Amino acid sequence: QVQLVESGGGFVQAGRSLRLSCAASGHTSSIYQSGWFRQAPGQARELVATITWNDGSTYVADSLKGRFTISRDNTKNTVYLQMNNLKPEDTAVYYCAADRGTLEYDYWGRGTQVTVSP
Repeated sequence: QVQLVESGGGFVQAGRSLRLSCAASGHTSSIYQSGWFRQAPGQARELVATITWNDGSTYVADSLKGRFTISRDNTKNTVYLQMNNLKPEDTAVYYCAADRGTLEYDYWGRGTQVTVSP
């Protein structure tokens, strides 16, 4: 089992930055890839970014490139999502998830709320 805990969300004005953290515990050696997802009210969950633990390769959704960056600290079993120049449309609950290499995200955190005011 893997446990994921997100932190770093909050209420910010447009144009500001936030860094989200996702701390993993448990059987972390089983994690192949971590991902950040977000879900705004009334909307479907969408993939924001992913990072592979063994080689650090990353993916960021095209619409977010240039503003969002994903990174990891293997020594802390933590994945980060740096969000710059935030916009009101970035308002959502952000979730961290972990994939054991099964092509599915098997573990999910409870989410952290990000609210961006105009």
